Amino acid sequence: MNLKFLSMKKLTIFLAFLLFVGFTLQAQMQISGTVTGAEDGLSIPGVSVVVKNNPTIGTTTDMDGKFNITVPSETEALIFSFVGMKTQEAAINGRTVIDVQLEAEVLEMDEVVVTALGISREKKALGYSVQDLSGDEFTKAREANVVNSLSGKVSGVNITQSSGAVGASTRIELRGASSITGNTQPLFIVDGIPLDNTNYGTATDGGGFDLPNGVADVNADDIATLSVLKGPSAAALYGVRAANGVIVITTKTGKASKNKEIGVSFNSTTTFEKPLVLPSFQNSYGQGPNNDYFEWIDGTTGDGGVDESWGPPLDIGLEFVQWDNYKYNGGASPWVSQPDNVKDFYETGITTNNNLALNGGTEKMAYRLSMGAMNQTGMVPNTDFDKYTISGNASYNFTDKLKAGFTVNYSKSISGNLPTIGYTNENPLQQTIWAGRNVDWSALEDYKNLPLAPVGTPAEGTPLNWNTQFQNNPYWVLDNNLNKLDKDRLLGSLNLSYQFTDYLSVVGKTSIDSWSSLIKEQKAVGTNEFKDGYYRETSRRYSEMNSDILIMFNKEIASDFNISLNLGGNQMSRSYTRLQGEAPGIELPGVYTLSNVKSGYSPTLTSFTEESQINSIYGQGQISYKNALFLDFTGRNDWASVLPMDNNSFFYPSVNLGAVITDLLGMQSSVLTFAKLRLGWSKVGGIGALDPYQLEQAYQFRTDSWGSVSLLFNPDQLNNPNIKPESKTAYEVGIDTRFFNNKLRLDVTYFNETSSDLIVPVEVSASTGYITSLDNVGEMTNKGFEVQLGITAVKTKDLLVDFDINYYKNENEVTSLGGLEALVLGGQWNMDLQAREGHPWGDIYGPAFDRDADGNIIYENGVPVKKADYEVVGNIQPDWRGGITMNISYKGLSLSTTLDGKFGGDIYTMTTTWGRYSGVLEETLLGRESGLVGEGVMWDAESGTYVPNNVVVSAKTFNQVAYDNAVIESSVFDASYVKWRQLVISYELPGKWFEGTPFKKASIGFVGRNLAILYKNVPHIDPETSFSSNNSEQGQEFGQMPSARSLGFNININF
Repeated sequence: MNLKFLSMKKLTIFLAFLLFVGFTLQAQMQISGTVTGAEDGLSIPGVSVVVKNNPTIGTTTDMDGKFNITVPSETEALIFSFVGMKTQEAAINGRTVIDVQLEAEVLEMDEVVVTALGISREKKALGYSVQDLSGDEFTKAREANVVNSLSGKVSGVNITQSSGAVGASTRIELRGASSITGNTQPLFIVDGIPLDNTNYGTATDGGGFDLPNGVADVNADDIATLSVLKGPSAAALYGVRAANGVIVITTKTGKASKNKEIGVSFNSTTTFEKPLVLPSFQNSYGQGPNNDYFEWIDGTTGDGGVDESWGPPLDIGLEFVQWDNYKYNGGASPWVSQPDNVKDFYETGITTNNNLALNGGTEKMAYRLSMGAMNQTGMVPNTDFDKYTISGNASYNFTDKLKAGFTVNYSKSISGNLPTIGYTNENPLQQTIWAGRNVDWSALEDYKNLPLAPVGTPAEGTPLNWNTQFQNNPYWVLDNNLNKLDKDRLLGSLNLSYQFTDYLSVVGKTSIDSWSSLIKEQKAVGTNEFKDGYYRETSRRYSEMNSDILIMFNKEIASDFNISLNLGGNQMSRSYTRLQGEAPGIELPGVYTLSNVKSGYSPTLTSFTEESQINSIYGQGQISYKNALFLDFTGRNDWASVLPMDNNSFFYPSVNLGAVITDLLGMQSSVLTFAKLRLGWSKVGGIGALDPYQLEQAYQFRTDSWGSVSLLFNPDQLNNPNIKPESKTAYEVGIDTRFFNNKLRLDVTYFNETSSDLIVPVEVSASTGYITSLDNVGEMTNKGFEVQLGITAVKTKDLLVDFDINYYKNENEVTSLGGLEALVLGGQWNMDLQAREGHPWGDIYGPAFDRDADGNIIYENGVPVKKADYEVVGNIQPDWRGGITMNISYKGLSLSTTLDGKFGGDIYTMTTTWGRYSGVLEETLLGRESGLVGEGVMWDAESGTYVPNNVVVSAKTFNQVAYDNAVIESSVFDASYVKWRQLVISYELPGKWFEGTPFKKASIGFVGRNLAILYKNVPHIDPETSFSSNNSEQGQEFGQMPSARSLGFNININF
């Protein structure tokens, strides 16, 4: 053998191999980096990293989110993908280190939503309508009350923001009212904890103050998702608490991380508030009863005691003795208009919202801690509201099977003064509709340097006011007559779970919602309605504890078939205590304690305690075929202590079917991406109209006594030992479709719901010693449509243009009141808010004008005639609601804006009633000099017929007859509106700015809320208003704070 030849051959092969390796090494490059989440900055393990156009070359990130990959040198880009995150392309451009932040993706057909009991399920598997919002929707504009963020964005809801006052409540209904006399708002669930949303404010037409409802205690920055379970089918697992639907809030959590890294985020939002709508005033005539002369004597007698503006013309060189004559040695001063006196009374409100959050974890543990502070100063002087929140949650994996977790949310709400509202002298805004158009309000502000009201007048001893007969100085009232709030709330839960097998697990949980509040109401000595002063303390304590156990089974039982079963039990225990003390007269001015009672007055002390309990077992199951056909069934049995022992057990079932027809029938195409049919039937209950201890009769203590003996009395209402819970039976049909690869999305639902056994106070014979008795005789129906339309108009790498449109129409009818013609729910003055058989819930009922057969108003002596009988003059229920949200993003710049509208429904406004009566509104200028002729007919005795009215009367005479509160018809208006609800513009700063710094992400933005009313029919006010979120205070207005337009900015930083 030629050894030399072999050696040369081996050398040649070796050199060729080295040459090949050299070329290979020269044609490849090594790239490394880290992948993190854009929202929280935490590393993401398991992200797929592949070469663009060659997915065979790839890797995945490790537990720390890091990756290393060798790629051909000509590679232009890498593709990063992960379930639930948007796929991202990163150009190489010669870089050897590439760090990427992935953004969360809004899932389409496989979208996961949180349903009843906090169970996450694929949306396509549901046989009922559920609409959910991500946490971003609540942090874009950071409303003070998270419910406000739903306006215009969710179909099937009716939302009313009561006012623009600090601490104001918001009302929400899902698919209409479900109870005649009970609560009609949904049950709120926060991390599986039922949250008490009751409003304990005292606001009515006659005074009092509004309080935030319970859900306002939730920090918007803590919300991860919010799911709206609108119908009974979706909410059936909550049994007797589900009649009004359920809103499920899930808060943000931390993420496990091998390297124990901590993500930190900080955001700050500051907005400035100004009234959105103020009345349009006339500025041509001043204070007084006639247009010839004016003289202020003591603010009580003569012209100065008249709180109207039918006085002499302004701005024509006249001079009269006015309220501020002390500056002119008791002489006259120029009679001039003050066109901005009411506008300048309002200050610029300021709201700051700051939040700091930390989250992270280890391989076995994840945690998150959040701290928030919201501070508000109101548009009305000396009003404020502050809320501080601390929330935390953690989960720990003891083993792969045994896991534990806890959540805690603490909030503290404080106010030095919540504004008094309604028609009362304690509400300074009442004066804006009565004060003369010549009154300079700014001169009243420095009240400490004003003379005192004259001796012998009702306001004697207090700072001078433009009128001393009816009102005190408004600034003095705001500084001295206060409504103080101090409230603490704790939501917390502990849970433990064990995974027996890959298809069987069990979860145990206990939770608590506990809050306490102290309200102090103080009225200074000299107040017109409380000459000797007044003080009241109200202490409330509420606690609800829930203990749950849930067994979950999920297994494929045969090819293409899967079954899931959830079986559980719950025990709910609730207690509520109210302690109240009053000092009806104050001995030492300025000292507000229950012991500082003036001689001749007796303090009153009252207490009230109630307890209740519900025990429940429930189950939910689903059988699915090919992950495209889903049959759902639920059942829950409740035993409620508020019901009689022999009648306290009730079973509530539901059945739902969902069919993804594009998968079942193979119909998917380039046009039709997805189509699903839904069908559901359910029955749920409600006990919102029934309080504890309404079964047996009991005497009640009176606040007075007979000597030293306490007195008791028999209540007017006869309790019913056989009362049952209210119930609702419903069905819904829907279709969910997606077209053109999800660029067009349409979801339509029809629902039909009947609420029966509604609890109504029925009239009984006076011979029984009672006036009413509770009975299950009411019935009410709701039926309508919900439409959700989504359009992705443009979607490229850099540009996204997206529209979300919703429509909601509901027809409500009270079908039975057990023989009652009508039931009064609330009202003011001569106006009743009623439920009437055959009508929608919420009729406006009261005096109306008399009319002839053709509907013309009948006049007599030039003024309209009041009808002898009261009648229905309106209804508060809207015909339909809708909203549209547009989202545009271009690279780092994004814009989001929302319009929403309500069409139909009425409102009774006393601003119009008294503003026209007093002559301060602009329309009262008509006929001031020449008189006016009202439009209508009058009786002609000669012809025996009605003829057009031709009698001229003075403007004052006409307005004080036509718009006196004795006839409410003239002040009932269509409450339709279209609002520009929200505008948010934000810019995410380029990531390269933060290279080498601890900061990972930052954005700045502009925030606008309640920017404009684009359409309305009611004059002078915002038609979206109420005295509070309570049922009895809807559809009526007077003395609420005007709604607020908010403009401001926000900053978000992640590091």
